[in-house]
Amino acid sequence: MKRTIYLARLMFLMLCLSTIRPMAQGTLPDTVYTGIYVTSIHDIDFKQKEYRVNLWLWMRYKNRDFDFANKLEMPQAKTFEKSFSTLDSANGYYTMLVKLQCVMKDSWRITNFPFDQQKLRLSFENSQFDNRYLIFAPDTLGKHYDPRFTLSGWNIDSFIVNVSSRAYETNFGDRTLAKPHVEYSAYRVRISITRDAMGLFWKMFLGMYVAFLIAFVCFFIHADSFDSRFGLSVGALFAVIGNKYIIDSSLPDSTTFTLVDTLHGITLLFILLVVTATAYSLKLFKEKGMARADRIDKIAAWLLGGLYIGLNIWFIYNAAH
Repeated sequence: MKRTIYLARLMFLMLCLSTIRPMAQGTLPDTVYTGIYVTSIHDIDFKQKEYRVNLWLWMRYKNRDFDFANKLEMPQAKTFEKSFSTLDSANGYYTMLVKLQCVMKDSWRITNFPFDQQKLRLSFENSQFDNRYLIFAPDTLGKHYDPRFTLSGWNIDSFIVNVSSRAYETNFGDRTLAKPHVEYSAYRVRISITRDAMGLFWKMFLGMYVAFLIAFVCFFIHADSFDSRFGLSVGALFAVIGNKYIIDSSLPDSTTFTLVDTLHGITLLFILLVVTATAYSLKLFKEKGMARADRIDKIAAWLLGGLYIGLNIWFIYNAAH
């Protein structure tokens, strides 16, 4: 009889434990301690809205079912490949180390191009377990990127790691959820980079400024040489338009008015004003003589030249700062 009572109590205790354990898993998700070390960022492509990054990622956790070797998810990646991975266990923890080669998508901000500042974002999730079972915690010991590698033409201003929840407004077919809303814990990385822009700026816009100077030379040509004056202005006009098309071909489409659009628009407007001043000077030459035409050319040269230089300095300074 005593043995029967003992077995009954043991079965009751096991039944209680079986009901308590899922509740503990639901209220106390396992923590995944995660770290990152970026070895290279390269092939930044504005037209395709992508860049490439090579990195080491490691995760330390207790639940083997997390299986990050097969269930690692990068929502912002076009593609990512594992070139190396290991899984070790010690003291009740599993430690996974993996090397990733990723092609990441991004929306570039080109309003101040080429004096632009960009933020590169990486995000890591588990494709199966949501934040009821798994939460990330950052491993912040040591550096997060190799200070010896150089991002050509750019400077790394900050490298920030944090964790957050990513909400999906769906239940993924789970009818036990009260509403179609699932949150996954995410390990996030944000890298802020700025460009060394002055060399690139002159490389891109030197042709535009030379074209304007060619049009500006018209004010120093004799007023009766109208063929030469109009020919130079029209040639400069097409040169500026060609320069803009070349720059736009390397940038993504944008609905905003960028610095590139502003500088080319100002240059086209001032070349039009040069043509207008040339036509007026020719009219004065025929009606009131050479002296009056020369006076108008000098006034227009000083006024348009000074205003053009001032506007360019203003817009470039604002974009650079």
